Amino acid sequence: MAGSPVAFIGLVFLETIPAPGPRTRYSSPPKVMFLASMRGATTGAVGVVRQDPMAMLPFCGYNMADYWGHWLSMEKRASHLPKVFRVNWFRRDEHGEFLWPGFSENLRVLKWVIERCKGGGEAEETPLGYIPTRRGVDHNGLDISEDALTELLRVDREAWRASVRSQAKFFEKFGDRLPAGIREEREALARRLKAQ
Repeated sequence: MAGSPVAFIGLVFLETIPAPGPRTRYSSPPKVMFLASMRGATTGAVGVVRQDPMAMLPFCGYNMADYWGHWLSMEKRASHLPKVFRVNWFRRDEHGEFLWPGFSENLRVLKWVIERCKGGGEAEETPLGYIPTRRGVDHNGLDISEDALTELLRVDREAWRASVRSQAKFFEKFGDRLPAGIREEREALARRLKAQ
C-alpha cells in the first residue's frame, strides 16, 4: 500500500529548557543526532532536565534507537529532505530574565526559517549548524539589547563540549541498537567543537 505524498520544506523542533547555544540553528540535510540530542524538563519536576529526543520519550511506542534508525533511513528514500531547525525561546541572562521576548516576536525567527527553506535568509556556519547572522532576523523595533542579541547568537563551545559528553552517556544506553549514523554524527560534532 503506497502512502500519501507529503510536501514540506522544513521542520521546527522546540527546546523547552534554557540550553546553551544559539536561539535558532538548522542542519541540512537533516542530522538525526541534532534531534536525538535534545533535552527537556521532566513533567512535574521543576528544574529536572533529561535527554528527551525530539520530545518523544514519553510517547514513542518502541525503542528510540529504532526510531532514529527510521529517521536515518529517510535520507535514502526521500527525493527532497526538509531542513531541520531547533529553536529555543527559553534562554536566560545572568539575572534569570529571558533573553528573547517571545510570544508574537517568535514570528521574526519563523520568518527567517521560511527564508532559509526558500534559499535565502542570512546565516553563519558554526560547529552546531547554521545560525542567523545579526541581520538575518529582523530586530527593527524590537525591545532587545545588543548584548542580549549577541548572547542569543553565541555558541558556547565549552557548554556544548559538556553536552556532547552527556549525550555519549545517554546514547550508551541503547547499546548495539544505536544506529552507526548517530554515533558518527556525535563524534563529528565533538571534532568540530574541538577544532575551533
